Amino acid sequence: MSAVSDRLPVFPWDKLEPYKATAAAHADGIVDLSVGTPVDPVPELIRKALVDAADSPGYPTVWGTAELRDALVGWCERRLGASGFTHRNVLPTVGSKELVAWLPTQLGLGPGDKVAYPRLAYPTYEVGARLARADYVAYDDPTELDPTGIKLLWLNSPSNPTGRVLTKDELIRIVAWAREHSILVVSDECYLELGWEAEPVSVLHPEVCGGSYEGLIAVHSLSKRSNLAGYRFAFLAGDENHLYDLLQIRKHGGMMTAAPVQAAAAVALGDDAHVAEQRARYAARREALREALTGHGFRIEHSEASLYLWATRDEDCWETVAHLASLGILVAPGEFYGEAGRTFVRVAFTATDERVAAAVERLRKG
Repeated sequence: MSAVSDRLPVFPWDKLEPYKATAAAHADGIVDLSVGTPVDPVPELIRKALVDAADSPGYPTVWGTAELRDALVGWCERRLGASGFTHRNVLPTVGSKELVAWLPTQLGLGPGDKVAYPRLAYPTYEVGARLARADYVAYDDPTELDPTGIKLLWLNSPSNPTGRVLTKDELIRIVAWAREHSILVVSDECYLELGWEAEPVSVLHPEVCGGSYEGLIAVHSLSKRSNLAGYRFAFLAGDENHLYDLLQIRKHGGMMTAAPVQAAAAVALGDDAHVAEQRARYAARREALREALTGHGFRIEHSEASLYLWATRDEDCWETVAHLASLGILVAPGEFYGEAGRTFVRVAFTATDERVAAAVERLRKG
């Protein structure tokens, strides 16, 4: 146990339990806005594809079926602006968190190698570096880092937790810097289809990458845009040489997506209508919560994309968490995402319409 605790930080969500208990004691029940987990139904056409593929007695392949790879290539060309993609430019994964956590290890990084990630960031970027026993460094602007020893540069746009979107010009500058120093760029773009006040751009867009995917990998997920968090499906796209190496490693590790999930994912990737419907639900919840929070004395920063509002009352985040818990509302303290978030909270709008309405009413009265 001590060996594990030496390698990994304390699991942050355990610290939220007392506040969860306070919120749950509210007479009208808890409104849990702390985790960005989907609550709306899986679209019928996706469920049907899953059921139709349920009789799958054999082992699936790590690379995925030809139908899935066709769907991945088509989606990347349609939604990311990628061109000239083939099956070698895509690779399915068992959700995106396992990929983030194990990518440094799978890339062969270790002591003396550095992993760089945003100063305000999803905690698993650091966890992945720790699991590989690599060094890690947080940044505000990656091009201001000393490139010595950096082997993996994580980008996250739209950002979790802030919702910030990197502009096309910023991406062009970062890609050029990384290529100059032979640093692999892995861009976590799981919220790319959830832009509200900005239009997120992929690192694989031709105006960003110059038509070459060398040294670039994008990470995408169906968890948010298709309500498929429970299906555990995500994928990588980009540099075929790096993806080939990862495919060989993942074959040895048996890291394969279940066959029925592959079939369901192929259908999900080919349908844009259900994505538009889910966007509309989130847009309405976002607007209601944003108005209620600002009316309650909060300031919202960034939040131009993703499933979160990055909110502050210019006080310690735990004071804000306690205050909202007293209203029966649970949010995530910004400290979970780095010291720079210590005066912010992350408010997810992945709750039902009824629970969002309850939170809005409590904020207005509170």
